[in-house]
Amino acid sequence: MKNLFVKIAAVGLLMLLPAIAQAAEGYSTANVNMRAGPSTRYPAVAVIPAGSSVEIRGCLSDVNWCDVEFYGGRGWVSGQYVQALYQQRRVYVGPQYYRPLGIPMIRFSVDNYWDRYYRNRDFYRDRDRWSRGPDYYYRDRDNRDRDGDRDNRDRDRNWRERDGDRDGRDRDRDWRDDNQRDDRQRGERQRDDRRGDDRRPDRRDFDCRPGDPSCDE
Repeated sequence: MKNLFVKIAAVGLLMLLPAIAQAAEGYSTANVNMRAGPSTRYPAVAVIPAGSSVEIRGCLSDVNWCDVEFYGGRGWVSGQYVQALYQQRRVYVGPQYYRPLGIPMIRFSVDNYWDRYYRNRDFYRDRDRWSRGPDYYYRDRDNRDRDGDRDNRDRDRNWRERDGDRDGRDRDRDWRDDNQRDDRQRGERQRDDRRGDDRRPDRRDFDCRPGDPSCDE
């Protein structure tokens, strides 16, 4: 019976070992951004001050980036800014130290990771685009910016064309108004001239001479 309890305890200890090895203590070597993914192109979620302690939850096998915990928050930091204690000395976290330090090699998925830690972040609404990778996200954003600039240029050109047409119509209307005004003035002068020609001379317009029969009228 005693041997049975010993075996059960040993099995339980073995079952606990992977859980214990899920994190290793590390230290930041500089003021470094903790990011939402394993790339400097992912959004920054916090700044870890130099010398701060972090819990290393796992690292990628293909690139030197690690998932760390800092003051209850989670994010990714490059291994070149994180050191861990190995054989009484600090070493930069790299693939050669993952196993000795008990750091598991993990994979990164935007969908799972962001669902777990970043639902309340502004960038979460763009998760679908980020899930294709930061290069795709920025390429898509650049394309949208270019399309927006093109639309703005088209709108500006349309406005300028409409303003030009309006100015042209205004000039034509002013020209027509000026011509019509000139025509009216010429017509009035001509009518005045005709009235002056048709008017008979009044006898008051000249002095009568004595004996002139026209003065008797």
